[in-house]
Amino acid sequence: MKIIPAIDIIDGKCVRLSKGDYSTKKIYNEDPVEVAREFEDFGIQFLHLVDLDGAKSKHIVNQKVLEDIAKSTSLHIDFGGGLKTSTDIETAFNCGAKQITLGSIAVQDPEFCIKIIEEYGAEKIILGADCENRKIKTSGWQEESNLDIIDFILDYQKNGAQTTICTDISKDGMLEGPSTELYIEILYKTSLQLVASGGISGIKDVYKMKDIGCSGTIIGKAIYEGKISLQQLQNFIENA
Repeated sequence: MKIIPAIDIIDGKCVRLSKGDYSTKKIYNEDPVEVAREFEDFGIQFLHLVDLDGAKSKHIVNQKVLEDIAKSTSLHIDFGGGLKTSTDIETAFNCGAKQITLGSIAVQDPEFCIKIIEEYGAEKIILGADCENRKIKTSGWQEESNLDIIDFILDYQKNGAQTTICTDISKDGMLEGPSTELYIEILYKTSLQLVASGGISGIKDVYKMKDIGCSGTIIGKAIYEGKISLQQLQNFIENA
């Protein structure tokens, strides 16, 4: 299972939110490159980079941060937030993203996203499935849809998607444990590779996500608040 630390960006700085609420913003480091380098120093190979300004503005904003991290590390970066147009997507890949996550646009314009999957290949496009009470939310989690999480994933599975990142918004940033039952249901009812995101509170949760069959786990606030050490994650990677 892939260990995927998260760096969320607002105003070029490394921040975390609680339940996607921008008013809860906490700055952890003003230099995201420094954070990414530290991850790499502990044997981590993957990074989930989110442009929160982009998610709110509905277009890519922090591509410079992406470019700087890509140039300064060898991390495999998946990038999301504000990717609404072919130009945004091209910019993300040109700035060093190895994969991109399509969230809001996957709800608002499925035809466009299916075209992007066909154009770039399913291995480069991740379906962002962010939900609250099983309903998909968009635009930096500010807008709710009527789409059920399972139906949403299955629709994209039929159209070639291979990987999804699922975030239960009610768990995100709360350090109270992940949405294990929901992830088990997704793994049982769909065939996509599932990357669990949100609520990881300690290393025991990481092992739990591995045990239920997730292909990756995104870890954010637990790292920044010292609930999981980078040494623990390095040990997990080496033992795996």
